[in-house]
Amino acid sequence: MARAFTEDDDALLAELGVDVDVKKAVSRTPREERIIAGFEEIQRFTEEKGRAPEHGEERDIFERLYAVRLDRIRELQECRDLVEPLDHQNLLTGSAVKQSIDPDELDDDALLAELGIEVEAPSIAELKHVRSTAEKKAAENIANREKCDDFETFKPLFEEIQKELNSGLRETRKFELKAEIEPGRFFIVGGQKAYVAEMGEMTLTDQGRTDARLRVIFDNGTESNMLMRSLQRALNADGEAGRRITEPNAGPLFSDQTIDGDEASGTIYVLRSKSDHPLVIENRELVHKIGVTNMSVEKRVAGAHLQPTFLMANVEIVATYELYNINRTKLENLIHRIFEPARLEIEIMDRFGRPVLPREWFLVPLFVVKEAVEKIKDGTISSYVYDPKRACLERTET
Repeated sequence: MARAFTEDDDALLAELGVDVDVKKAVSRTPREERIIAGFEEIQRFTEEKGRAPEHGEERDIFERLYAVRLDRIRELQECRDLVEPLDHQNLLTGSAVKQSIDPDELDDDALLAELGIEVEAPSIAELKHVRSTAEKKAAENIANREKCDDFETFKPLFEEIQKELNSGLRETRKFELKAEIEPGRFFIVGGQKAYVAEMGEMTLTDQGRTDARLRVIFDNGTESNMLMRSLQRALNADGEAGRRITEPNAGPLFSDQTIDGDEASGTIYVLRSKSDHPLVIENRELVHKIGVTNMSVEKRVAGAHLQPTFLMANVEIVATYELYNINRTKLENLIHRIFEPARLEIEIMDRFGRPVLPREWFLVPLFVVKEAVEKIKDGTISSYVYDPKRACLERTET
């Protein structure tokens, strides 16, 4: 067994002209640990949403707080230097866009945080379980519904939408913009499908923002004459569950051939983990992380052993597929939906001992991933779903 060098050994080696590189364990102050932990929360948000947190009253409170925190980290050089080695998503190079804050949309703690005032321990006199103004508005928006007397007119629309979702002709994606709210479009809010049947005249609010009265029909036979901004808030308050149901999708998602003027817009990557987790060891050849990135895959996986999304372990790049002129987030969501039946259920601990559930790992053979990519290229993937029992793509009934 090799023994550690003593001071005498180091002195002897120095006499012989041999440099001794003594690596000391990195010691962090509690403040530095908080900064790193806060940055890792921003990274997890970016990983889940496919974008950095943004300002704006249409965003939920947590996203706005993450956006303010990211601005501060970008502004303070000591913070930038501290988290730069962990920044695999290029968050520090983004531009911090400041937007106005609507105080009515934030509770007291969130408003203080937006103003850069750190909130310490709560006051003894603090009231518990009191909802913020935004929460009250969201609850009122959902509650103000009544029976839809002509629901039989709309019921076939909801049935057809469900068939098209099942067949892959339509899909759902995260709601993002108020401009998406138009007559004839479908959404998922509060766990229910919602159809915008009518839209009144567009008006301006006292704050100079556009709004309009809607007639929204829900798949449970109720309706609401809510404002456009009220539906927007309800969708944003749902987080990932607030969805837009897309228009019917036709044609291939991308071309594997470049032509003059085309630019590569991303890469599908397939990784194999080197983790010593028992579940990974047992299924090493089947456990794959499948994702889409706009940077080099080598840069994307740099520092994998420090990131929960990579199971806190180094990885092996086993396959890559270059894309052209494609919406990366949409494509990644499609791939994950196809392999959802084989998603790996695994819990790991991050650097601070907190449990994390990575969502991009699947128990899928590599040859099936390759087959799925080919079907994405030729536009037939919507007719298939992955069968984990047979380990193959199965054609769905239409």
